[in-house]
Amino acid sequence: MTVHRRALVLGGARSGKSRTAQGLAESTGKPLLYIATAQAFDDEMRERICRHQSERDERWRTLEAPFELSEAVAEAAGADRVILVDCLTLWLSNLMLAGKDTDDETDRLALTIKTAAGPIILVSNEVGQGIVPDTALGRRFRDAQGRLNQRIAEICDAVILVAAGCPILLKPAPSLHLTFA
Repeated sequence: MTVHRRALVLGGARSGKSRTAQGLAESTGKPLLYIATAQAFDDEMRERICRHQSERDERWRTLEAPFELSEAVAEAAGADRVILVDCLTLWLSNLMLAGKDTDDETDRLALTIKTAAGPIILVSNEVGQGIVPDTALGRRFRDAQGRLNQRIAEICDAVILVAAGCPILLKPAPSLHLTFA
């Protein structure tokens, strides 16, 4: 049996990535901490947040960290609990809209996750498979999200892509042996 300490769960919007990540966390049998990065700026986002909250039972404790995610993970990590961060995409958009250096923040988060004790599961959107955004901000966000996902995937033991509610294990992956004629 392979034990994983860090997992990244990727997927598109409404793909089932949060549900998959929550199931993984709950399967550990450890105390559960949900680190939320969303900010409720409008009614639609408040409704989404409420829906996510209603899907978690009394076993879950919630900590909100829309900006200071590295610090929240560092303070909360421990071998006696599992942390679920949902989601890196909202965290990244919060940073970008606040004018923060996303590359520096990504490096800080990656180091924190890599050195933290205990299991950590991170949720993030896969945004690079769609159309090219028509605004400069949209393209900067897509590129920053791609870099963030790559950086976090690099330090995670497991990477799972969720499509239509179906989890697909990307890492660890079987080695490819290709022959070209």
